[in-house]
Amino acid sequence: MSTHTGGGIAAPIPAHPATGDAPIPTATGDALPWRAKISYGAGDFAFGLCWNMVGAFLLYFYTDVALLPVGVVGTLFLLSRLLDAGIDPVVGLLVDRTRSRWGRTRPYFLYGAVPFGLFSVAVFYVPPLGDTGKLVWAGATFIILGLLFSVVNIPYSALLPMMTARQRERVQVGSLRSAGTALSVIFATAGTMPLVTALGGGDKAQGFLLTALLAAGVSVALILNLFANCREVIHDGGGEPPATLSAVANMVRNRAWLVVFLFTILNFIRFGAVLAVTAYFALNVLHQPWMISILLPAISGTLLIGSAIAPPYLRRFGMRQGNRLVLIAATGLYLVLPLAEGQPWLFLAIYILASVLISVTMTAIFAMAAETVDYHEAHFGVRHEGLLSAGISLSTKIGMALGGAVIAYGLAWVDYNPAAVSDGAVHMVHALYYVPALLVLVLQIICISFYPAIPKRAQA
Repeated sequence: MSTHTGGGIAAPIPAHPATGDAPIPTATGDALPWRAKISYGAGDFAFGLCWNMVGAFLLYFYTDVALLPVGVVGTLFLLSRLLDAGIDPVVGLLVDRTRSRWGRTRPYFLYGAVPFGLFSVAVFYVPPLGDTGKLVWAGATFIILGLLFSVVNIPYSALLPMMTARQRERVQVGSLRSAGTALSVIFATAGTMPLVTALGGGDKAQGFLLTALLAAGVSVALILNLFANCREVIHDGGGEPPATLSAVANMVRNRAWLVVFLFTILNFIRFGAVLAVTAYFALNVLHQPWMISILLPAISGTLLIGSAIAPPYLRRFGMRQGNRLVLIAATGLYLVLPLAEGQPWLFLAIYILASVLISVTMTAIFAMAAETVDYHEAHFGVRHEGLLSAGISLSTKIGMALGGAVIAYGLAWVDYNPAAVSDGAVHMVHALYYVPALLVLVLQIICISFYPAIPKRAQA
């Protein structure tokens, strides 16, 4: 039993019989507290701080600090991503079957926070072993970290549709999550190397280890804060979930989920490709190395702007039309970009504006992912937050892997050599910067046009 103040009078609110949690808001009751909204947004900063440090610097750490062979490291990354993709639906089903006094998602934060932090540090540790021992350590710690990321991140995505049924609040919380994502990328990409230098005192191995330890400490604290301040309010009625095959079959029959799944894959193909090709483009096409430090942070920094714009904009135009309009505008800007290559500041202005428009769709993805749960309940009678969220998580990993692979295979096709970049390689980099992004934007416009109307009851 707990109390909540509304209208100046404290009134008792009974705890949910299955979880023991006192409901903070409901679809028809009090608004979701800002404490819960901010704690949820900070959760993505917690996961992203460590995960983006790994994504941005672990390859460099393995090859230049741990001195592992790059070919073996590439294979390790590929196998780990395949394993991550396979584990996501399993974790989602586990979330749907979890019953505890803390609910279905929050136990994963409580018990997963510290292991996730420990292995975020372990991947940046070079053990005093031979080459084979170092490879085994790198493989084991990286794979386990990927699994732990799924264990804490999928319940995190599943939590949002359980926190509130109001679309307006979901967009607000999705915006705060976008802001957390953006800040985590900015801090991880801009702060890691200065900290490595400052903390390492010339010893990069020590610098990376201490930097990872600092990031892990922040992440663990924020994940435990997420556990403390966010509650599950919307429940599935306590019934037993159906058989696994039936649940998966219904998931792929959920039109809203299928559109969001494909839309998210496309979004992260573009995101992964842009991340991978930007440095090559700035160096070999624009011949402006300084632009790397603006172009890369801008990819995520614009999410902060987009997260502020998205709530009123999406309320005004809706998910389908709102996404379509910003994507059409971004496509037009990308078509103009090549004309500004000789004027760096004009190029940056057009690029940043296009990135802001695209960032609105990132916030929309979080809100639409929550809406797919309502759509699922309306058509199949169960919510399945865990499984549906796992599917969306899977789409981000597939998209990032495909986007990066497109760039790698394109560069391999022209035998890219950083010591002597050929004209053919320059032309390939030029094409890889624009063609995948434009193709994906057009496909996203088509994809979002099939997003269905969500039942009005869920829009309370």
